Amino acid sequence: MQHWARRLEQEIDGVMRIFGGVQQLREIYKDNRNLFEVQENEPQKLVEKVAGDIESLLDRKVQALKRLADAAETFQKAHRWQDNIKEEDIMYYDAKADAELDDPESEDVERGSKSSTLRLDFIEDPNFKNKVNYSYTAVQIPTDIYKGSTVILNELNWTEALENVFIENRRQDPTLLWQVFGSATGVTRYYPATSWRAPKKIDLYDVRRRPWYIQGASSPKDMVIIVDVSGSVSGLTLKLMKTSVCEMLDTLSDDDFVNVASFNEKAQPVSCFTHLVQANVRNKKVFKEAVQGMVAKGTTGYKAGFEYAFDQLQNSNITRANCNKMIMMFTDGGEDRVQDVFEKYNWPNRTVRVFTFSVGQHNYDVTPLQWMACTNKGYYFEIPSIGAIRINTQEYLDVLGRPMVLAGKEAKQVQWTNVYEDALGLGLVVTGTLPVFNLTQDGPGEKKNQLILGVMGIDVALNDIKRLTPNYTLGANGYVFAIDLNGYVLLHPNLKPQTTNFREPVTLDFLDAELEDENKEEIRRSMIDGSKGHRQIRTLVKSLDERYIDEVTRNYTWVPIRSTNYSLGLVLPPYSTFYLQANLSDQILQVKYFEFLLPSSFESEGHVFIAPREYCKDLNASDNNTEFLKNFIELMEKVTPDSKQCNNFLLHNLILDTGITQQLVERVWRDQDLNTYSLLAVFAATDGGITRVFPNKAAEDWTENPEPFNASFYRRSLDNHGYIFKPPHQDTLLRPLELENDTVGVLVSTAVELSLSGRTLRPAVVGVKLDLEAWAEKFKVLASNRTHQDQPQKQCGPSSHCEMDCEVNNEDLLCVLIDDGGFLVLSNQNHQWDQVGRFFSEVDANLMLALYNNSFYTRKESYDYQAACAPQPPGNLGAAPRGVFVPTVADFLNLAWWTSAAAWSLFQQLLYGLVCHSWFQADPAEAEGSPEARESSCVMKQTQYYFGSVNASYNAIIDCGNCSRLFHAQRLSNTNLLFVVAEKPLCSQCEAGRLLQKETHSDGPEQCELVQRPRYRRGPHICFDYNATEDTSDCGRGASFPPSLGVLVSLQLLLLLGLPPRPQPQVRARARAASPRL
Repeated sequence: MQHWARRLEQEIDGVMRIFGGVQQLREIYKDNRNLFEVQENEPQKLVEKVAGDIESLLDRKVQALKRLADAAETFQKAHRWQDNIKEEDIMYYDAKADAELDDPESEDVERGSKSSTLRLDFIEDPNFKNKVNYSYTAVQIPTDIYKGSTVILNELNWTEALENVFIENRRQDPTLLWQVFGSATGVTRYYPATSWRAPKKIDLYDVRRRPWYIQGASSPKDMVIIVDVSGSVSGLTLKLMKTSVCEMLDTLSDDDFVNVASFNEKAQPVSCFTHLVQANVRNKKVFKEAVQGMVAKGTTGYKAGFEYAFDQLQNSNITRANCNKMIMMFTDGGEDRVQDVFEKYNWPNRTVRVFTFSVGQHNYDVTPLQWMACTNKGYYFEIPSIGAIRINTQEYLDVLGRPMVLAGKEAKQVQWTNVYEDALGLGLVVTGTLPVFNLTQDGPGEKKNQLILGVMGIDVALNDIKRLTPNYTLGANGYVFAIDLNGYVLLHPNLKPQTTNFREPVTLDFLDAELEDENKEEIRRSMIDGSKGHRQIRTLVKSLDERYIDEVTRNYTWVPIRSTNYSLGLVLPPYSTFYLQANLSDQILQVKYFEFLLPSSFESEGHVFIAPREYCKDLNASDNNTEFLKNFIELMEKVTPDSKQCNNFLLHNLILDTGITQQLVERVWRDQDLNTYSLLAVFAATDGGITRVFPNKAAEDWTENPEPFNASFYRRSLDNHGYIFKPPHQDTLLRPLELENDTVGVLVSTAVELSLSGRTLRPAVVGVKLDLEAWAEKFKVLASNRTHQDQPQKQCGPSSHCEMDCEVNNEDLLCVLIDDGGFLVLSNQNHQWDQVGRFFSEVDANLMLALYNNSFYTRKESYDYQAACAPQPPGNLGAAPRGVFVPTVADFLNLAWWTSAAAWSLFQQLLYGLVCHSWFQADPAEAEGSPEARESSCVMKQTQYYFGSVNASYNAIIDCGNCSRLFHAQRLSNTNLLFVVAEKPLCSQCEAGRLLQKETHSDGPEQCELVQRPRYRRGPHICFDYNATEDTSDCGRGASFPPSLGVLVSLQLLLLLGLPPRPQPQVRARARAASPRL
């Protein structure tokens, strides 16, 4: 077998030396040494420069934010509250007006209130990916807020003055994107104006529930939610509580920590989490699912609930926010005030705020609940029906904002958010936030107002930050990344969410963006701590097509981005320390090389694919490379490579590589007969963006990415020494390869390494494309006792003796070449030729398992948290639809049920299905045409295999009694291939477990175990949770208005007739935020 292995190695090496042209290309580069310079990437200087550029970009946004916040506070302070203000007194552009005009059932169309709404003209702006109007702002008001209320109209009145500040900001910095003021009343005023992107279902957007608003409106939180599940909490009330908890969880961000418990006589966590955990998307999902399992029974025991909550908050042995501490209690009522508990745990300092929520329709005395909140610096809320949930589960933020407002200028610090999806279509953004305070006072010497007016925000698109990073000088495998204090990536080439939910931030941890190891954990920790550093490590990387794992060397360099919570890192392979910079000052030579890009030259010089890069500003992009090349050529006929509107570095390198690869054709490829060695094509790809495929007709079957930096073969060849085989990709769900017209090939590629004046770099990759069927026959000969293919095949039979080989004994021997990912490359079995490219376990599960068990392969499992999955069809377990609440006899006897039942029936399908999906499912007819319904974010488990520790020849027996098999395996030197010779299985009784390589749907790692070993993080550097001058007297005294029987009957009649009740003005406690008289 070793003899066969050497023959295979020599054949592969001979073909690559003759046709690959590695040595010849080295000589070509040296012959053209005067046409380029070797430049050095200095990691420390590079990363500091990029960090400085990002800091400058963000600082310009900070200055605009401060101007806006100062102006807003000034305008609101000067505003005179108007009790008699009317809708027709206010002129503004309602961002949802166009959508509502198209909806005949809209409340505004019904009332005919469009007289106050401006009609605007818009122009397309590529920066916003939208049509905008730069002369006006737009206003978005949540669907569940009445636009004509006095509070809202006054808010619209004073915020109108912000329009001129928005416009002036843009004049000073034309690169500004969305400028937004999110008001604590729910009003959003943003600039420039554009129409609102209303969803197909009910629009539930409320700025106060956006991640950027929550972060800007309060300091981090440690929250314990306790839910009364005593026997009196049943039916609708329990459902309201479950919904309320889900909504409460949505007000938390990744800087917050939370736990949820239920209580009756005893308290217990609703989930597997036994302590406070980070309020990230996955943990909140666990809570939301667990909450649905709560069952009402037993008697109310406030003491048990509060003692559990205080114990949670006093646990200092865990990671937590260490800022605002609070307990949120949901109950239907009770008599016990548990004063002894508060005296023991919270008095006299009152470091924990208590918020109480009276849920459902009942006649209990709510005075104890009010007392609990008022004596513990909290607030009391009432949630009689589902319509009150959203507003009352977010207004606690007003209370938490008090210490910020009282801290004044000290609290006026800009914070930068996690990455999230912009609601207006800008894509992935980060937002700088700054709180806006109410500066009014009742009179001279009176107490200062302590209410937050809202949050000012300015978006920065991730693409704008990426433009500040070096692109093509770092090589195919070099990149820049950035992370925040949670370890989440702001920039990373692997940050590619397949689907985004604008209600949640995009939180991809650095250790999930890459393959985790101890070195990267230490780098991540250092970056979070704001330190500088440099380290060279050996690490695993996943190939671009996610089929292979390579062990590589990487240099990591990192620095903090000053004035932000971000840290920037640079990753460089050692071979990317240097790069080529073309110096084509000779215009005659430019023209000569450029002519080799013309399609008229392809027949003689081979087909050229050019990387679709941004060579010039006026170059029209296209996904079709032929069309892109045509656009490029047309533009080059109008401008020169030295034009100011073009990237001279990219253009010069492209033209230089065009000439260099043409010389390879001239010196090597054109004079060779590819058919002699059964080759379909030869090719070369370069850092400059050229991929030349010879002969021209081979380009018809070329499926690799025209951007070399995005081609898996290119990146893997740079990272590995020797010849890298890449069989055609086959999915197990697709039909086998069709071996027709010799079009199926196997790529073999290798990097071209240059050494110039002691500086080493790899500017190109060359290779060949093997004719699969012809090389399968050649493989059988090389792994046989014949010396060459023309020698007659020796026959073995009863009367003649011969040695075993892969050709003569192909009925008894299985001979295969498998690559380093475990994929079949070549086989001596004709019936397996159409399975080339498949994971070998799908071809011979028994043998692949033996190779794995004998350490020829190592398995690596990881999770893709950015995948998109088709929604699971709902189960039909019963005759009745799940979305219908069926009242019990007790509910009918309880008159209060009729009030909440009306609201519930009207809103449950529309609202709750968007909050906790475990209750209600989307109507299939409605979801059919919706992209959101077709795909949702999910977790996929990925499994890759790579070569293990065994390098030498190895013999082993697959032990299975009478079905045992002997096999031999040996790595082929200077390749990524494993040569395996095995006895064919005599029977199928040895079928053991099958190794799986394909991506599978997963719930991800067990969250209950992950929270026991949380990743390192740091919270924001600032915390405002206490101020000695805080006035806690406003704590939600509540009001009881017993409904009349006539009102109850009217509501139910409206329900039966299908007529929604008209929204009533919401004159709530929020009125105090807009009125200067407090």
